[in-house]
Amino acid sequence: MGGSVSVSEKSIHEFTVKDSSGKEVDLSVYQGKVLLIVNVASKCGFTETNYTQLTELYRKYKDQGLVILAFPCNQFLNQEPGTSQDAHEFACTRFKAEYPVFQKVRVNGQNAAPVYKFLKSKKPSFLGSRIKWNFTKFLVGKDGQVIDRYGPTVPPLSIEKDIKKALGDDGAFPST
Repeated sequence: MGGSVSVSEKSIHEFTVKDSSGKEVDLSVYQGKVLLIVNVASKCGFTETNYTQLTELYRKYKDQGLVILAFPCNQFLNQEPGTSQDAHEFACTRFKAEYPVFQKVRVNGQNAAPVYKFLKSKKPSFLGSRIKWNFTKFLVGKDGQVIDRYGPTVPPLSIEKDIKKALGDDGAFPST
């Protein structure tokens, strides 16, 4: 289950993804920023808590360099059934998200988005690299390296201290 995949990219900044309208976005535009990358869904039991707290974190730390990158995903019980634009509209209207919401992606399997193959290869969970559910979060440092991975049941506000630590340095994160 969730075998590791070889990924040639060395940094999140080497990837290009598509926004909710299908326009390409080069993630190198986020060099020097701390990223919280999340696979989101609009019809999940974790939706309310996660979107509310993600919006709160973004508003609090965006001026210090935090960017949240939301990737809608329909792989878990069809909990993101609409289009990418529907997911974007939901996040921005219902939860006042001001951060980027990208095109729907697959996070597991052969057709997983390359950016997710990279994230999982850098921080597998104790059960393997597979994403277990919606709202798995990856904290990425200013240098584009994955700092940590947080499961779906971890509320975004509970990782605020890690975000503050990542924002306070030049990309290096003390290893634990």
